[in-house]
Amino acid sequence: MSKFKLTRRKFLVAGALVGGGLAVGYGFRSDAPENAAFYATTKDGEIALNAWIKIGTDGQVTVAIPRSEMGQGVYTSLAMLVAEELDADFGTIKVEQAPIADVYANIVVLQDALPFSDGHHDGEDTLGASVIASVAGMLGVQVTGGSTSVRDAWGPMRQAGATARRMLVIAAADTWNVPADECTVTKGVISHDGRGKSGTFGDFVQKAASEPVPDDVVLKEPANYNLIGKSQARLDIPAKVTGAAEYGIDIDLPGMAYAAVKLCPVFGGTLASHDDAAIKDMPGVIKIVPFEDGIAVIADSFWRAKTAVEALPVTYDDGINKSFSTEQAFKILEENLQSDDARIYAETGDTAAVLASATGEVTGLYQLPYLAHACLEPMNCTAKVSETGVEIWMPNQIPTLIKWLAEKIADVPAENVKVHTTLLGGGFGRRLEIDLVVMAVTIAKALPNQPVKLLWTRENDTQHDMYRPAAVSRFQASLTKDGKIEAWQNRIVAQSIAGAFTARLLPWATMDVPDNTTAEGAADIPYEFTNRLVDHVPVSLPIPVGFWRSVGHSYNAFFTESFMDEMAHTAGQDPIAFRLAHLIDHPDFANVLRKVAEISGWSTPLTVGRGRGVALHESFGSIVAQVAEVTVSETKTITVDKVYCVIDCGTVVNPDTVIAQMEGSIIFGLSAALYGEISIEDGRVVNENFPDYDMVRLANTPIIETHLAPSGRRMGGVGEPGTPPIAPALTNAIFAATGERLRTLPLSENGYTA
Repeated sequence: MSKFKLTRRKFLVAGALVGGGLAVGYGFRSDAPENAAFYATTKDGEIALNAWIKIGTDGQVTVAIPRSEMGQGVYTSLAMLVAEELDADFGTIKVEQAPIADVYANIVVLQDALPFSDGHHDGEDTLGASVIASVAGMLGVQVTGGSTSVRDAWGPMRQAGATARRMLVIAAADTWNVPADECTVTKGVISHDGRGKSGTFGDFVQKAASEPVPDDVVLKEPANYNLIGKSQARLDIPAKVTGAAEYGIDIDLPGMAYAAVKLCPVFGGTLASHDDAAIKDMPGVIKIVPFEDGIAVIADSFWRAKTAVEALPVTYDDGINKSFSTEQAFKILEENLQSDDARIYAETGDTAAVLASATGEVTGLYQLPYLAHACLEPMNCTAKVSETGVEIWMPNQIPTLIKWLAEKIADVPAENVKVHTTLLGGGFGRRLEIDLVVMAVTIAKALPNQPVKLLWTRENDTQHDMYRPAAVSRFQASLTKDGKIEAWQNRIVAQSIAGAFTARLLPWATMDVPDNTTAEGAADIPYEFTNRLVDHVPVSLPIPVGFWRSVGHSYNAFFTESFMDEMAHTAGQDPIAFRLAHLIDHPDFANVLRKVAEISGWSTPLTVGRGRGVALHESFGSIVAQVAEVTVSETKTITVDKVYCVIDCGTVVNPDTVIAQMEGSIIFGLSAALYGEISIEDGRVVNENFPDYDMVRLANTPIIETHLAPSGRRMGGVGEPGTPPIAPALTNAIFAATGERLRTLPLSENGYTA
């Protein structure tokens, strides 16, 4: 692909993406530079009161949403934050994708990634995080990920709503010549009962826009919430039902051309030669565009572009990885279990000494495969490149980065790059990546002044993903005489996701920094062990890896919660009672565990061939416990009958969304546990399409029962925390039903079918 350069400022931003933090103001002054982008979006009759809220003279309230809607419900939840403090009529609220501006930067996602964060939010309270947040406002990065959208918006979007409400009330009070504190607001109507006066927001918005921005706004107490904590209908659903919703794949522009690609199947391979003459006269072919690792055909329809590129004769230089396989990858991972180059992420006591003198040491070795994202909406990006500017339409999770890349690839001024973030038909971390925009802009440059839609086939996507890393994990532990864990040693070996992402973004830079994602869910477990050592050995392999829903938690939860079950069995104790004995100082975790035991009927007996398994895990600030109930036949056919789920995510904004996210996360994680595996032979991915990468269907989806159990802890995320516990809950249930301990996934590798 085309080479690009980054300025020093953007280099710092890129570094922040994997280990920094950002500061951002609320954007209340209309003349503030960070507000200019949103004010520029106003149409006839609309007036922007701040960077988050526009109100029309007809009373219509429009809320800017700075995060990507990929089915997780942020259009609704973030609008609720504004509407709550504004006291708007939520049934009439409209939402609009926010433009790119520093004011919309996501602070929390970067603070969570700080090397000194412990996974329990304490990273946000450290001096280092505070300093970074206070000085890094200029590095504004809009990104959707890490289950942070509501957590990050909780302060600024409520503040924006409360400030706009106060400005409107002051404008109404001045108009009526009454004290502002005597006015009330209900569903977008401002009233003064003593004077019998009332009016809508639209009646006062022009005057409000000229009012000074108040600096003494007080946010509501939870007891006064009208919306927060109560389920609201999703704002994005009506358009999705009618077909009016616009995803990236729906983009249809005047004069648009279409591009399809053929990519070198071997990781790291390059294009060697191609025979343009063989297809140049095929119907609809407009242009052939070679690039480093493949070739594109631009045509007047996608089908013609796809047909032509598939017929195009090409040869590749497979490079040094042409013999690489999954078998080799796991051999390297297992060899590194003996490495002396591990990074320690948690250490208390003298684990090695205790284990050396222990009798009855328990060991366990676990393994998980590479996984694809398999988004339902195929990967796509539409780009229009002229001599002076670029316009992009793309389902993406990081528009700031998309804009920077387009600016550099097309060599145009930053102010002449416009990015339209469409709805996403699935993200899961895949749409954080830069490959599609780099490829699309490079291809569109070959056809100036004409929009070109690049659309990948499912085969392109399956075989050229940025995969969830394969990983191995080794445990060594011992028990005290009373059946409690006295020493716990855990080594994880896997590729570094943050390191891989950084290398793709800055191939000329080496950023050898700690990567919390490698040990998250292992180093920060709540169980109380006097002696504990958790480390990670980063390995370099030719398989591209990237952020996958719940990232390191997705494998470390399976490793940790499976081994906790093994330790409970060794101790001769009930798995839930055993866990509770190690949570004396963590009542919030214990409460979630007790609740899932209660709703699942944990202590009630099951018939032969049936079993229950439990898992408890915290990720992204939320505690989730799950119990899977399974039936296993004599022929190893598994039926997942029911999953019970309890989550403590602190303050709940939209309960219906939390429940939906738990259900979706469980199905996502269950698909991976039952079927998910990317296989590599001869340096290339063997899987081609969904038939080779199966998922849970409606027919084998279990009943899922979700309970919310907020304890008053700090707000956590909900988009990812439901995924990590399901795999260990499932395999622990299989052990309860069959006595067979499964340490590798997917279950199909162990002779099971579902």
